Amino acid sequence: MRKVGFFRSIHFKFVLIYVLLIALGMQIISVYFARNLEETLVYNFQQSIQERINPLEYTVREEILADIKGTRSEDDLELTESIRVLLQGLNSDDVQEVQVIDARNRILGTSDQNNQSIVGQPTTEEVVKYALSGDELTGADTNQIFVELNGDRIWVLTSPIKSPGGDVIGAIYIVSRIENVFEQMDEINGILSAGTVISIVITAILGVLLAQTIIRPISDMRKQALVMSKGNFSRQVKVYGYDEIGQLAITFNNLTKQLQEAQATTEGERRKLSSVLSYMTDGVIATDRKGRVILINDSAAGMLNVSRETVLSQEITDLLGVGEVYSFDDLLSQQDSVILDFSTSGHPYVLRANFSIIQKETGFVNGLIAVLHDITEQEKIDAERREFVANVSHELRTPLTTMRSYLEALAEGAWKDQEIAPQFLNVTQTETERMIRLVNDLLQLSKMDSKDYRLNKDWVNFNDFYQRIIDRFEMGRSQSVTFKTKLPNELLYVEIDTDKMTQVLDNIISNALKYSPEGGQLRFKVEKNEKEGEIVISVSDQGVGIPRENLKNIFERFYRVDKARARKLGGTGLGLAISKEMITAHGGRIWASSIEGKGTTVYFTLPYDSTNEDEWS
Repeated sequence: MRKVGFFRSIHFKFVLIYVLLIALGMQIISVYFARNLEETLVYNFQQSIQERINPLEYTVREEILADIKGTRSEDDLELTESIRVLLQGLNSDDVQEVQVIDARNRILGTSDQNNQSIVGQPTTEEVVKYALSGDELTGADTNQIFVELNGDRIWVLTSPIKSPGGDVIGAIYIVSRIENVFEQMDEINGILSAGTVISIVITAILGVLLAQTIIRPISDMRKQALVMSKGNFSRQVKVYGYDEIGQLAITFNNLTKQLQEAQATTEGERRKLSSVLSYMTDGVIATDRKGRVILINDSAAGMLNVSRETVLSQEITDLLGVGEVYSFDDLLSQQDSVILDFSTSGHPYVLRANFSIIQKETGFVNGLIAVLHDITEQEKIDAERREFVANVSHELRTPLTTMRSYLEALAEGAWKDQEIAPQFLNVTQTETERMIRLVNDLLQLSKMDSKDYRLNKDWVNFNDFYQRIIDRFEMGRSQSVTFKTKLPNELLYVEIDTDKMTQVLDNIISNALKYSPEGGQLRFKVEKNEKEGEIVISVSDQGVGIPRENLKNIFERFYRVDKARARKLGGTGLGLAISKEMITAHGGRIWASSIEGKGTTVYFTLPYDSTNEDEWS
């Protein structure tokens, strides 16, 4: 996960909001305080100036009234001089100039010592003219603040002087330095600004410390969430208190514990499912809702001869090779099994696929599960069963048809013919014996297929046993065939069922005699293979041989290379199949080699233990 920058962190946002709120509060307080303080200071300044004017106004009024009434004594100063004396010393830090004007707009005196030349001159101030005219004047007319050329602010106050009768007999014009008030306000605003900055700094520091108490548990929970996302549920969040955040930390720890238990349960179930899927003999394939493969077990990968990594996200129809016949929607609605035939020439391979829909309770389809079964052996067994039934039916039908034909002929009167009747009866007897042999062979195979089949084994000197059988065939042969035997000089004792092994050798030697030409030779050989712990027995003829493509099938039931000749010689096609079953029951192997036109050799092995030689000798 990407690291969060400081200016994007909740820590910074918390402190910023805290500082902005404090700054906003301080600003509102400062503006309100400064405005009211400014109004108060200006009001107090004006009041202080007004309080100074009241005694001056009284004195000036008395002087002007005395001058108007002519009651001034000889010792009294003239009016202008008297006014000048009164105005001396009025200038201060607050008062810049004070002028007294009579009713005729003539300046009687000024407190500015450097501007005495204006005494006796008419005033040019309009506000004074208004005051002397006796009109009703508003406060804005007589109480105004102006800005001088040097940038300082002044307050001009014009106060009319009235006689006891109410007539305006003069006016007092005052110019005061109100800039001092605003300078004080600037100092106060500076103090407020400095206080605001200091308070913001202190607030920021306190905000950082306070944010730590809130952000620290949240940061711990964030780190825990990152650790949990990687599958580690062992870590616990530290609880710093029992407030809402502390309760959240406790709840988070409980959630972590529950997630750990749930994850352990899920992991256990996943392992069980993985183990089940891995050891299933059936192949399992799962898809998403679009038909892409999301899971395939080893059995399915082996059946389809693909690797798990290459087939993930592949379309299941392409994977199964049914894309030309079925779409994914067809597979979703497929209720019957789908047979997948991957057979090649000489190598049958058939799979059966059953499909099941992965569906939510709402009916929404999440995907599809395909279960693959290898039915190659089953199909082969079914085919062999059908072929076996057909072969048995055919083998029985041929002699039965022959017997019925001859019996019908005898029933129609052929039995009266002294020459034909014996022939017909001989043929019927031959076919009956043939059916008996066939049924006996079938019963023999049935017994060997049974699980209860047992061999009556005994230790036998195989050289003597084999020689006796060869001698029996050599004495009873009707063909001019030469027998050539090559047996070891040493004694070879093997544990065999003599009856079953006699039947094996009878079947092999009988076949060799049947297919040997006149003047041919049969070779019998026994070799010891100590490395493999077995003896190898072989019977060779000089017959027509077996084609290479048919050689691997001669031990199958009812298989004949030359069917017409085999039936003519009375074979059932089960001799070598029975021999194979018996040799396998003895723990040996059987096979054949042949060169077409030169003959065939049948080999089989029997287990042999050389450690028993001393015991028998």
